[in-house]
Amino acid sequence: MKTVRNEDVAGLKGRRINKGESFQFRCYPGIGCFNRCCRNLNLFLYPYDIVRLKLALGLTAEAFLDRYTDIVLREGSHFPEVLLRMAENDDRTCSFLDEEGCSVYRDRPDTCRTYPVEHGLMFGPDGGEPETVSFFRPPDFCLGKHEDKAWTLERWADDQEARVYNRMSRRWAAIKALFHQDPWQGQGPYGAKAKMAFMATYNIDAFRSFIFESSFLKRYRVKKERVRKMRKDDLALLGFGFEWVKLAVWNIPSKWIRPR
Repeated sequence: MKTVRNEDVAGLKGRRINKGESFQFRCYPGIGCFNRCCRNLNLFLYPYDIVRLKLALGLTAEAFLDRYTDIVLREGSHFPEVLLRMAENDDRTCSFLDEEGCSVYRDRPDTCRTYPVEHGLMFGPDGGEPETVSFFRPPDFCLGKHEDKAWTLERWADDQEARVYNRMSRRWAAIKALFHQDPWQGQGPYGAKAKMAFMATYNIDAFRSFIFESSFLKRYRVKKERVRKMRKDDLALLGFGFEWVKLAVWNIPSKWIRPR
């Protein structure tokens, strides 16, 4: 999920879809373009994508990041992007594409799950609550857009089991928007604070070790029920990580975390 400014929305590609409006699409084995969209991608992975994929593959978050992603810090950016690494073959296919299709389909990333719709988080000039904007953007080769199956955004999200993905991506996009300004106070994006922020959002297993094996819980007051959930529940831990990054990097107060 990208962040966009209100004044830029009109220039974005695709047809904007509002709540209650419909689009036509259907993808299935046998359609002429099946799996063509799984090639030569710049596919951004968000923190919840990593949680689902590493659990599905039986890996730690760190092992998944090492094996399947490229971590890129773009010029002028203040937080790295995590991209799914393509296979080293002529078509540069997705690493999870096999002869039968997507081998991680039940845990596929948010971008794949939401396709052919793309969501963005739009911030107005007043700095108020951002709005989710959605665009129907199938590529030119996509034949599914000519099918007669109609969907609303809500029905598509339910069909693709994308509700949790969309919610977590929205939360992450709101945090990423804060990184439009340099928050590192001279330390740079490779300093200790920046590494902590990346760990708390993308390397969730290392973040759990940090919480429970350091003096963290002696220095910060966290409700016992949340501590209990975070020991085993990666989703609860990731939500806590989002709150911790806002507090640790920007000093945004959190009802979950209070200094002792």
